Amino acid sequence: MENRIHNQYLEFGLLVILAFLWGSSFTLIKIAVETVPPATIVLGRLILGAGLLLFLVRLKGLALPMSPTLWGAFAVQGFLQSALPFTLISWGEKHIDSGLAGLLNSTPPLFAFLITFFILRQSEAPLQKFIGVVVGFIGVLMTLGPDLLNGSTESVWAQIAVTGSSISYAVAAIFARRFSTQPALLTAACSMVMAMLMMAPVALIIDQPWALTPSKEALWSIAALGILSTTLAMVIYFRLVKTLGAVGVTSGSYLRAGFSVLLGVIFLGETVSISLVAGLVLILMSVAIVTGQIQLPFAGEKNE
Repeated sequence: MENRIHNQYLEFGLLVILAFLWGSSFTLIKIAVETVPPATIVLGRLILGAGLLLFLVRLKGLALPMSPTLWGAFAVQGFLQSALPFTLISWGEKHIDSGLAGLLNSTPPLFAFLITFFILRQSEAPLQKFIGVVVGFIGVLMTLGPDLLNGSTESVWAQIAVTGSSISYAVAAIFARRFSTQPALLTAACSMVMAMLMMAPVALIIDQPWALTPSKEALWSIAALGILSTTLAMVIYFRLVKTLGAVGVTSGSYLRAGFSVLLGVIFLGETVSISLVAGLVLILMSVAIVTGQIQLPFAGEKNE
């Protein structure tokens, strides 16, 4: 019994750490994107992440898999978990605040439920979760509202892009369950390598990074993204997928959103608008409803 309680505290602690690492990534991206294009930011953090993870794999004496089929699955995971969402978020933060990006990126549980219910037919308590999804999308619309009214096209598309990254994360969390028999470190390393290989030609052709003049702050930010928000976060993430499951991992999204907004205000001087607060409350409430942290009295067991 004591061991079980200890393990629960450990997993919850890791979930909080993961939320902070990913929440701070929005602040770091906002700093880096001032002088470095999105694809190069993503490639930089993936090079650091893949290199460090491979070093840890070798340090632990783990053998890289030889199966082409498994490497194909790693490629899909790397695309869904890293290459695509990292790029969407980095591009989005060229046009919106880091706190708003972090808030919009807290919606994977909503999409995870929709996917598991409509496509995989594995989800329960549909009424409660449907209500949570509706509340969440109202929250997203609250954040989009001012820019839609002002005709700020770039900001609207940036918010759509960051929301798209949430869909990618939700699919990645579900897809990652097929690696449950693999060591978490090995899964993280192999998927990161595949993501790096995907982004290398994109960054080299589009950005020509050798011609850039990044600031020192941008370089430090990319280094922190690669070491902390990518390497360390991936190791924790794949461990939690095995211990908590896809929905359990995505339930930390509300913490990530809180960290991103708070750090944006403290370190970047970002302002908190009424629409952002309203969206934050609704989205975080929706995540709590979908993940069962808030139980609706009229949408309980009878509707499962």
